[in-house]
Amino acid sequence: MSAAVHDLTPDQLDIARAVRGFADDCLAPYAEEWDRTKHFPVDVLRKAAGLGLGGVYVREDVGGSELTRLDGVVAFEALATGCPSIAAYLSIHNMVAWMIDRHGTEPQRARWLPGLCSAEQLGSYCLTEPGAGSDAAALATRAVRDGDHWVLDGVKQFISGAGSAQVYLVLARTGGPGPSGISAFVVELGDAGLSFGPNERKMGWNAQPTRQVVLDGVRLPADRLLGAEGEGFKIAMRGLDGGRLGIAACSLGGARSALERATAHLAGREAFGAPLLHAQALQFRLADMATELEAARALLWRAAAALDRRDPEATRLCAMAKRLATDTGFEVANQALQLHGGYGYLAEYGIEKIVRDLRVHQILEGTNEIMRVIVARGLTGAA
Repeated sequence: MSAAVHDLTPDQLDIARAVRGFADDCLAPYAEEWDRTKHFPVDVLRKAAGLGLGGVYVREDVGGSELTRLDGVVAFEALATGCPSIAAYLSIHNMVAWMIDRHGTEPQRARWLPGLCSAEQLGSYCLTEPGAGSDAAALATRAVRDGDHWVLDGVKQFISGAGSAQVYLVLARTGGPGPSGISAFVVELGDAGLSFGPNERKMGWNAQPTRQVVLDGVRLPADRLLGAEGEGFKIAMRGLDGGRLGIAACSLGGARSALERATAHLAGREAFGAPLLHAQALQFRLADMATELEAARALLWRAAAALDRRDPEATRLCAMAKRLATDTGFEVANQALQLHGGYGYLAEYGIEKIVRDLRVHQILEGTNEIMRVIVARGLTGAA
């Protein structure tokens, strides 16, 4: 069994305080407006990078913060209290940066990582396709070798940051069917043949663009291949272990904000001659919400620590943590909306936005049904 994770270190507490302060000052006051106007605040992302949030797990020699996964989930939970949509995009951006840092050559690291770490360049992760979501190994985008180049053709679906990002980590088929035929490539904004669909109209996550990425004869030099040919699926899955931790942390942060808002609302509103916060039934509801968040956080920290030490159980624990934290986060936010009564349904109170933003966390980075498949395989030994 994995070792237990106990209290945070003084450095981790400092990270949590600093990032929460940034979220309170630079995200929370503007989150509802960004959602309403569908504004992607790139300038704010660059401010976040100034705190080290552009390359959280990237090595220091190229401008990264070189933090642990446990450090990272502490940071992303704190950031998401201000805006889950922006925090979740930064989690995806960091997944791209880590994949290049971990699997790239030294020239590749030097080319892309300084810009990603400063957020002067933004990253997008391009795995999902119109016909390949949960069954990611069935992707149809192809990369064909042509001399010293690769030519990519295909369409990627639901890509966060598409059109605004400069660096696209694209998974494409270079060989036969199945995972072993997939390779990873880095496509840059401005490469001939790269285009984007319209910004999708979404339930939540409106403060970040989501578009199709269209690859029509995109011709790349051989040095755009990331890792070895045929290793792309393994690279993608390793990236997703960390990505699932990030999205789980964002769910906890959004739900934490919702719980804090609900507690303040009940303290300030009276019914039947007394503050609602004095009603024991409502106190019990708050207690259950806080307990469920704490339990999900404990599993998330355990999973992050397991990934840091490359525990063989890390992938299973990341799947468990992602499933529990995203389900719990959504349910707590939804309960917080209920505790606001009709006011929770109004945009100005900010609760309905959190509910809308957190709903997609149960779907992306692998649906929660796929998380159950991963856990079940570990229990049963099934392929």
